[in-house]
Amino acid sequence: VPPDAVGDERKEAALFKITWLTAPGTPVFCAALLSMVLLRLSPAQVLAVFRKTIYQMRIPIPTIACMLGLSYVTKYAGMDATLGVAFAETGVLYPFFAAMLGWLGVFLTGTDAGSNALFGSLQKITATEVWNTHGSTALRHLSLEQAQILICTANSTGGVMGKMIDAQSICVATAGTNQVGREADIFKAVIWHSVLLACVVGLMTAAQAFLWPFTQMVPK
Repeated sequence: VPPDAVGDERKEAALFKITWLTAPGTPVFCAALLSMVLLRLSPAQVLAVFRKTIYQMRIPIPTIACMLGLSYVTKYAGMDATLGVAFAETGVLYPFFAAMLGWLGVFLTGTDAGSNALFGSLQKITATEVWNTHGSTALRHLSLEQAQILICTANSTGGVMGKMIDAQSICVATAGTNQVGREADIFKAVIWHSVLLACVVGLMTAAQAFLWPFTQMVPK
């Protein structure tokens, strides 16, 4: 734990829990098996679809795996805590930047879940640091738990606004609308909408952090 960080000094349990029953891939796999039965696909057809799927996902799967792996590296190396202390220096402006950080996370990982895995711990640590510094002044309307909830939620809500510009979404859109090769055009068309909406979420988060009665919207 960095010298200025606030919290319990304890060793992280280096465990990876495989929640296979609730993992998003489980219902997808079950749906695929059910589709095989309902559509009466032959083994050759199933194999052909499987090969095509593997080929289409040859880049996204390793990319997502690496980004999720990076989140564990930053957590266990103490980088989240160090960055959290650094981001806390933005002070009362951090609720706005929390949403922008979530936006960046989705742009990098392609999913809101990936952004939460990458920056979730960082957001909680930073929220704690900011509250410890400004809890009696600017954040006087929120408890520590409320500040953590608000900032971590901002990571998700801000991240949603980055979904329209992440590479995976654009590739899916071009493939589904037969516009392969126009990814750059689509990106340029939606980038400013994405930035503007992320800023709106950031301003809403700041209002919920500082301004009554908006602070009453944060669950206790």
